[in-house]
Amino acid sequence: MRRFLVFVLGVVALTATGVTASADPPDPLAEYNAQPVKWAQCSGKLSELECATLMAPLDYTKPAGDRINLTISRRKAAAQDRRRGVLFTNPGGPGGSGLSLPLFLAKSELAQVYDVIGFDPRGVGGSTALNCRAAPAIADPESRPADAEFGKWAAEAREAEEACQQSAGGIRQFISTANTARDMDVVRAVLGEQKINYLGYSYGTYLGAVYGTLFPNRLDRSVLDSAVHPEWVWHEQFRQQAVAYRHDVEMWATWVGERNEKFGLGKSQDEVIAEVEKVAAKLHGTPIGEHNRSSFDGAMGVGARYRPLWSDLAAIVVKLRSGEKPANTEGAKAGQVLAKTGLQELRSGVFDTVTCESDWPTDLHLYYEDMRTFRERYPFGFGIVRAAPMTCTFRSFTPPEEPVKLARNGYPVGVVVQSEGDTQTQYASGPAMAARLGDNLITVVDEGKHGLYNGGNKCVDAKVNRYLIDGALPGSSSECAGDPRPDVPKDGQGGAAPALSPDRLQTYLDGRGLSARP
Repeated sequence: MRRFLVFVLGVVALTATGVTASADPPDPLAEYNAQPVKWAQCSGKLSELECATLMAPLDYTKPAGDRINLTISRRKAAAQDRRRGVLFTNPGGPGGSGLSLPLFLAKSELAQVYDVIGFDPRGVGGSTALNCRAAPAIADPESRPADAEFGKWAAEAREAEEACQQSAGGIRQFISTANTARDMDVVRAVLGEQKINYLGYSYGTYLGAVYGTLFPNRLDRSVLDSAVHPEWVWHEQFRQQAVAYRHDVEMWATWVGERNEKFGLGKSQDEVIAEVEKVAAKLHGTPIGEHNRSSFDGAMGVGARYRPLWSDLAAIVVKLRSGEKPANTEGAKAGQVLAKTGLQELRSGVFDTVTCESDWPTDLHLYYEDMRTFRERYPFGFGIVRAAPMTCTFRSFTPPEEPVKLARNGYPVGVVVQSEGDTQTQYASGPAMAARLGDNLITVVDEGKHGLYNGGNKCVDAKVNRYLIDGALPGSSSECAGDPRPDVPKDGQGGAAPALSPDRLQTYLDGRGLSARP
């Protein structure tokens, strides 16, 4: 059984001849906290920022032992006379590089008053990297695989885990959220700051909550954007992604059904989804170039989550249903734009290690039963991937501690931002995180974006700026409107649907804010 290590720094009482004296124990991290920071211009596309490399313990229970590098970046507050400290940031992942986040936020109001700090977490990029050897593909990337294929999915996950473990050296078991939070506190100390402020996206919300739990006296204002569910870490979080994709498709189908005169795909949610299934079956038998049933299922999930693309998604289905080759080709081209976006969202970085810090089921029959259900009910957005065995099913290392139990005891009320149609962190995650921490919640209504701040939503930006800059909390539960649905009138109200435009699809996807960062 793994044990959670609790570090307590307190006062040691020494009693001698009836006289009690007290003294602070030596700080085991003193050497790390006092190390000098040498800023220099970052390289390449980050040349507008300053970068530095620090040291941290590999294992915080043995700080005198092995060490790792931590690479950090900084953009100083533009208005130094208004500076109110540092803002630590994390883009998510797990395993996402955060060095470019100060550049992403450079034009935000936050950059006026905060030194914005980015960093590559342990295991990532410019920090001491966890480099896992790639395993050969065994299973076909099919969105609705036959039962006979399930064993290949499991074998591929097992091979990937073994390949990672073989090339992970001696650092893998120490790549964890808790240790990354401890690294953050070393960086804080090196920068000479008593407290940090924090903006985290996606997995970065969990990291921020862990930091606040471990170091409540070191955290000031915090914003958790597109939050992880505190009770779903990590297996259930991924299963719920498929549920969210299905929900978005159902909402899209209801909208399309109210516009049958424009699209001709049916008058109800059920009728529209039945037409979608006919197209999927057609593409399974006769793919159009690279566009097959699997990529179509992926395109459906991505197109449905982003409301401004709903008309284009309906047009894609109409053209793929058509028996005319030019229409089929146009629909397939646009569908591939969406499908590739969905594939890019599946995995990154040290994902296969950090997500293994909690226990996963090991009985393959449970996964196979889920895969049968997800194949039928949740094919959209590559939903079955979320139900299949993953590397953590075959975890070959033992995490040295239990996941941190999140709590907010001693730092100010923060803000959680969540969109209703988010598929990476399903909407229920936001209210659950806000409830667990006692934070205030901003719900972005009728929106599918993941990572809202500085992504074009003026309402979210205003509320977050008001809080992080001025300290004014939004309401305990407030709302912002998401990107509008297409201006296509309902049946009986005239009008027409716009023509399908793959360029418009790509332009929207490129402008999603944090999610569009390379």
